[in-house]
Amino acid sequence: MVQAYRADTGNGGAGPQPTGSRFRDLRDRWTKDRDIWRRGIVLAGCSVLLTLVMICHAQIPNTIGNLGSLTETFLPWIAVFVPVLLVLGIVRRSATALIALLLPVVVWFNLFGGLLTDKSGGGGDLTVATHNVNADNADPTGTAQQVAGSGADVIALQELPAGQVRTYESALDGRFPYHSVQGTVGLWSKYPIHDTRPVDIKMGWVRAMRTTVATPEGEVGFVVAHLPSVRVKLHAGFTANQRDQSADALGEAIADERLDKVVLLGDLNGTMNDRSLNAVTSQMRSTQGAAGDGFGFSWPASFPMARIDQIMVKGVDPVSSWTLPATDSDHLPIAARVRL
Repeated sequence: MVQAYRADTGNGGAGPQPTGSRFRDLRDRWTKDRDIWRRGIVLAGCSVLLTLVMICHAQIPNTIGNLGSLTETFLPWIAVFVPVLLVLGIVRRSATALIALLLPVVVWFNLFGGLLTDKSGGGGDLTVATHNVNADNADPTGTAQQVAGSGADVIALQELPAGQVRTYESALDGRFPYHSVQGTVGLWSKYPIHDTRPVDIKMGWVRAMRTTVATPEGEVGFVVAHLPSVRVKLHAGFTANQRDQSADALGEAIADERLDKVVLLGDLNGTMNDRSLNAVTSQMRSTQGAAGDGFGFSWPASFPMARIDQIMVKGVDPVSSWTLPATDSDHLPIAARVRL
């Protein structure tokens, strides 16, 4: 017997549905779901909470574990919760949760959207760089030479161990004929320096200095600082009290600076958002914020999450600002070009 095979061209076949019908089915499921506005109230509340944290971060008190400063240090990372809430809102098929999610998205872009663009320009008169080299750095010579290779005219280094100062000097002296080391911080310059002295930031030993660099465009005051470290501890919260006191002292020193043009280089162990650094940040501009590309996170070097290394200026125009490649330190070096 001969049996014929033919394709079934009827409408009852089990072939794949057109893509459009899938979207119609999905649309119908959402539009005909009477509970779509009642579900996801908790998720919507989470979105509102994230929004309030970003808008009202300055009102979060520091009296308990410096919670306000801790929040402000990592404030940009609040965005990581948005995709989570988005997925949960879709899974829950909640229009309320998805619409509420627009609130933190809009506020985040209002606060940090400007940092996503490249604001760097050309020109400039002076290139500066700063790096916390880490006292336990296994390759101080290579680290110094790598930072010098950035093309900087002035370099500031922090966390210099007394036993390795000569190593850093030997690595940099060929390119920078003028330098001074005060305590654990130092500055190297291609131009003459004078009026160099330690700056008292209330630590009991020297971790800050100031000097005058005689650039071809005139004298510029340089301040190098390494503020006390902060820690996050379960029993004590964000231990930043000593850092905060030193920041106030540093702010006073900058306010007393006789020169109109000032550049601050250093590890401030805090971000520009941290209210505890207001004594400094209220007087100066961040080169990264004004002329950088992206957030410019500098710590930790293995997975940068915060920009606690800063280049700030007063009476000077930032032209560009960027992060340099990693060295053997746990911080990334940063650099900027400015117009005097």
